[in-house]
Amino acid sequence: MKRGFFIVALLAVCAARKDHDHPVLPIDKNFKAIDEELKTEFWMEKAQNILAHKLQNLNEPNTQRAKNVILFLGDGMSVHTVTATRAFMGDSSKQVSFEKFPYLGLSRTYAVNKRTPDSATTATAYLNGVKANYGTIGVNAQVTRADCYKANDTSTHTESIAKWAQDAGKWAGLVTTARVTHASPAGVYAHTAERQWENDRAITNDGCSAEVNVDIARQLVEWPVGKDLRVVLGGGRRNFRDRSMNDEEGSAGYRTDNRDLIQEWLAAKKEQKKTAQYVWSKKGLEIVDLAKTEYLLGLFSESHCPYHGDLARDKLENSDPSLSQMTETAIKMLSKSEKGYFLFVEGARIDMAHHDSRAHRSLEDTEEFAKAVELARNMTSEQDTLIVVTSDHSHTMTINGYPNRGENIFKLAPSLANDGLPYTVLSYANGPGFSKTYSSSKGRKDLTGTDVEDPKYRFMATVPMDSETHGADDVGIFASGPHAHYFTGNYEQSNIPALMAHIANIGPFADDKL
Repeated sequence: MKRGFFIVALLAVCAARKDHDHPVLPIDKNFKAIDEELKTEFWMEKAQNILAHKLQNLNEPNTQRAKNVILFLGDGMSVHTVTATRAFMGDSSKQVSFEKFPYLGLSRTYAVNKRTPDSATTATAYLNGVKANYGTIGVNAQVTRADCYKANDTSTHTESIAKWAQDAGKWAGLVTTARVTHASPAGVYAHTAERQWENDRAITNDGCSAEVNVDIARQLVEWPVGKDLRVVLGGGRRNFRDRSMNDEEGSAGYRTDNRDLIQEWLAAKKEQKKTAQYVWSKKGLEIVDLAKTEYLLGLFSESHCPYHGDLARDKLENSDPSLSQMTETAIKMLSKSEKGYFLFVEGARIDMAHHDSRAHRSLEDTEEFAKAVELARNMTSEQDTLIVVTSDHSHTMTINGYPNRGENIFKLAPSLANDGLPYTVLSYANGPGFSKTYSSSKGRKDLTGTDVEDPKYRFMATVPMDSETHGADDVGIFASGPHAHYFTGNYEQSNIPALMAHIANIGPFADDKL
């Protein structure tokens, strides 16, 4: 390739930029690898295109203030998970939507007291800007896990970026495929010494007082940040109703205080003369008149929402919305705010599938998570909306062996191991997949004929554990929009909300606070 070609490519990219809010990324050609990739020119042209794109971003940084901030959290979405998802979606050369963002960094995920973190302490970091102890949410490291009293000292409480947004007159909301009281979304609004205290019974079961400690569901309904969230969509109805009450699908609640917090939430909004809607199904979500709704609460399952792939396989698509559908509704709702908004979106079940050593389900949920990111980017303008995509922690899944590039990522490796037996390309360092890997008396199991493409298949694991563990490696951060270049480099996970807040000019990191 000659220098003239590069100039033409650069001019073409820049010219295309004029008619679009988002940068024009190099378009993958439709090609057969055996035909195109054998030629040196193919790789040179690809490099010229990406170089033109990089230089364009360097010459035209977006230095506007962010009116809106959307934080996407792929729970447990390790770099390996993103890489495997590329192959799952078709080919290793492809990119999931957020990999096309112009800026990329890495964050360090450790907790104050643990090298490998959980989703509670990490939520405190990437939402509140403070590293804390394993298992705690919205409090600093003075609070140890399950302490019955220390978290009630408000001096230990941390503030989330959702609060900073609300204080600045912006709207805030959350979307998750987990229970809305689960560790990650709770970081938006809660302060607790124990992530499991999602309802009052969980507190008393740990020997603490449910009067001294306010459970997470109550905090969502009663405490300032939670009750002022304009949109809350996810699962977890059971934590809002007493065990004597059945929900809309017949499941009993988990509370023991004879309260229905959903009805209390509706009553409080009515008393404030606010229009509020509660929905529990996909159909209910679709018929909400957002133009006439000031607050929206959607709880679509008694516990976590279904895995995305199971929505179709188990014929649940008519009763439960997808992550993309919830994200679309949340953005439409929050976009009514004249001063802008902060939105937290979590693809929670990426993590849960990994814990079960079910890589197939995890990659399906990662693909849907990427679709939700792409949808959000298409619904917003890069000129005023900062979108940050990251993960709270990694997992122990690896891509191993020497599989042929075009092979299904879930299949067995093309060659046998030294013991003469096949092995899966995806495997875990530990987890329940151990039972699929080893026989107690005969060593490693022969996987010949095993249906490793079954979404419920537990992939190979080296160490036996009921639940596969998190990993301690750094996770990726992908950014697009105003001042997205701030997110390059390697830094503490707790720096993420500081960067977002400064770009949006809110909270303690606003210009007038520095």
